[in-house]
Amino acid sequence: MKTAVQVTMYLNESDKWNQILKLLRQENVAGASAFHAVAGFNGRERVRSASLVEAGGNLPVVIIFVDFAEHVDRVLPKLRELAPNRLIVRENVTIEQGNLE
Repeated sequence: MKTAVQVTMYLNESDKWNQILKLLRQENVAGASAFHAVAGFNGRERVRSASLVEAGGNLPVVIIFVDFAEHVDRVLPKLRELAPNRLIVRENVTIEQGNLE
């Protein structure tokens, strides 16, 4: 088992989530996924739902990636610039299976 860091970014569709994924790829992050929610909210805003026509651009998008701490430390400042004022959560995790190579 190895220790790594998992980062979760809580964004909206209108945020630069495509650009963030491209940056993570360019920075050689071990792997990342973006999840498009059908409903949710950020901060104290109202709940947005895919069934609401006016929601355009405000549905939640979550990006999760895992890598070693040194790599995350190097990438996080760039992510903060691309997603200012968005929630970014960092937590230590244990890799139970697979690897980050």
